[in-house]
Amino acid sequence: MPLHHVRRFGLPLPAHRQVFAAFFLYAFSLGGFYPRLAELQRSMAVTEGELGLGLIGAACGTLVSLSFAGRPVECIGHRRTLLVLMPLLPVFYALAAHARGPLSLFLCLLPAGLCIGAIELVVNLEADRVEHQRGRRIMNRAHAFWSFGFFGAGLLGALAARLAIPPQWQLAAVVPLTGLLVLLLLGRFDGAPQRSGSSEEPAHHFARPTLAIMGLVLFSLSGLVLEGAGIDWSAIYMRDALGAAPFFGAMAVTCIAFIQGGTRYVADRFVERHSPSAIARTLLGVLGLGTLLVSVAPAAPLALLGFALMGVGTSVMFPLAMSAAARRTDRPAATNVAALAQISFVSFLLAPPLLGFVAEHWGIRWTFAIGLPLVLLSAALSSTLRPARHRDVAAEPAG
Repeated sequence: MPLHHVRRFGLPLPAHRQVFAAFFLYAFSLGGFYPRLAELQRSMAVTEGELGLGLIGAACGTLVSLSFAGRPVECIGHRRTLLVLMPLLPVFYALAAHARGPLSLFLCLLPAGLCIGAIELVVNLEADRVEHQRGRRIMNRAHAFWSFGFFGAGLLGALAARLAIPPQWQLAAVVPLTGLLVLLLLGRFDGAPQRSGSSEEPAHHFARPTLAIMGLVLFSLSGLVLEGAGIDWSAIYMRDALGAAPFFGAMAVTCIAFIQGGTRYVADRFVERHSPSAIARTLLGVLGLGTLLVSVAPAAPLALLGFALMGVGTSVMFPLAMSAAARRTDRPAATNVAALAQISFVSFLLAPPLLGFVAEHWGIRWTFAIGLPLVLLSAALSSTLRPARHRDVAAEPAG
């Protein structure tokens, strides 16, 4: 079907709701894979370290896409990018469920990562532009809908595990469901105009981070790594550390996403009343407490409470950093967003799979305990969220 014919099927949503729908569908299209990861690991008969190597495929694809997709995405247009890549993303995860080893898993997730990078760039730029148009923050609420999408996919995964439906069947069913939802919710999507006051310098193929962007990367590191660890390893943690059934393992992933989404949804009003750095320091304390609880929990209820606190604590770090990057005026917003996203997403997608080697050699609890020093680092760098007192001047790229 030609893309211009898709409009007749789409619902007439205002711009900010289209952005929320895009974030929701982005997460929904990939979120059903991770709640079933413990079962997929057993079907592949691989160790945690080998599983982690396979999962790196998504990180590699995302890095390549975030590094070089900026200009192609602007040429193709945000609308076409979403309408083509969003329904394609769950196809690769459905194929990954049939992998028989680390190499085949890597090769299935590599094109998924290419889609993720382009989608990530588009949805965050659209959120920033619509936020600028409306004069009100929506970035945290937009990321809340990412969490709600992940929660919805995780809930389907938990129910499928409860009903003993194989992961392969569940993920195959997500493909047409995502296509239908994209048609309905994004059929009339139109990209927002570029925010005024941005630099007119052409975006680079590879968005090198400035020193200011590197500060935002290090600030968001604990939230990204621990959120990724929760997505990748919480189901396996529930099985190996506590002997829980697959249903409870899937619910651990779902719990993180739901609590995280609820916190993000209400965070904007608090950020408007208080400084972003003060909000960040408060939630970093919650993140540290949740991580510590997961590291020592003797029973499933306490572990689920710890995961819930981790969902609260990780909720706003990356959205706040993304807003701070997009508001800088030293370079085009697309360049700063890509520079932050390409490095941050390496942490989000690459570090958690590598934690499989920690789980294999030290135990699954250490995959979370190792994040506690990162929480202290983020607290020390929370001042990087403060707005500049004057117009930013171009800084030398870090490194």
